[in-house]
Amino acid sequence: MRTHVEQAPGPRIAFSTLACPAWSLERAVEAAVEHGYQGLELRLIDGETIPPDLGAGQRRRVRDLLAGAGLAIVTVDTSIRLAGAHPASAAADLRGYLELAAEWESPFIRVFGGERPAGAGAAEVTSGMARLLTTVAPDAERLGVGIALETHDSLSRAADVAALLALVESRAVGALWDVLHTYRMGEEPELATSLVGDRLLHVHVKDGRRRPGEAAWDLVPLSQGEVPVGRSLRALREVGYRGWLSVEWEKKWHPEIAEPEVALPQHAAELARLLAGASAG
Repeated sequence: MRTHVEQAPGPRIAFSTLACPAWSLERAVEAAVEHGYQGLELRLIDGETIPPDLGAGQRRRVRDLLAGAGLAIVTVDTSIRLAGAHPASAAADLRGYLELAAEWESPFIRVFGGERPAGAGAAEVTSGMARLLTTVAPDAERLGVGIALETHDSLSRAADVAALLALVESRAVGALWDVLHTYRMGEEPELATSLVGDRLLHVHVKDGRRRPGEAAWDLVPLSQGEVPVGRSLRALREVGYRGWLSVEWEKKWHPEIAEPEVALPQHAAELARLLAGASAG
């Protein structure tokens, strides 16, 4: 039986297929419809990461499957890390993913800053990343697909992402705010949104808890950890964000966390509650 979660007006919700590495894409689509999600963020297809040269048959399968279910492909997630990347090959991969996203009518692709290569200066690495993004920005503009740089790795602070974006003129290049990473780096939600607000393309929603005596964080069900997700939603409302909220339950990388059958309905129901509260506030 289909169980639909009613939402208050506002951003739509999706989940990343990182949540269900053992599922086929068909099963992920069924779960999205069952639990009231409006889209999928494609990080995995049938448990595997997505190459930029995905075959034509698979491209049609993905497009037809999601369209038939009335689901949007909200983002095509790449593994591209800009720091230290070979400019020509990285640009070629970026263009390949942009073309794929355009074919699927997805508004964005996701990229990482990556870790700074040993011995490289921060300014040098930042300039190199900005040049790479500027090189492919005309392709993104032509195709109508944004490039969303995630607050992750060496760019986990919104301040660092904002500094890089200041060097890239094209508004086709923007930020993906992962609410956990900025918070664990000491940035409150209101600061993060103020830093990237006018370049914010996409949002990853998750919750976590610090391990006692360690720098590491563990993923936990929504509203059961330390991340102020409700405040994050209110901060997004204050800056007028109307884009997607995508649940990133990283089961692929953390097999010890709850199964998607448990995590996905919990996140959908809790997000609906938090969104209603943010709207009322």
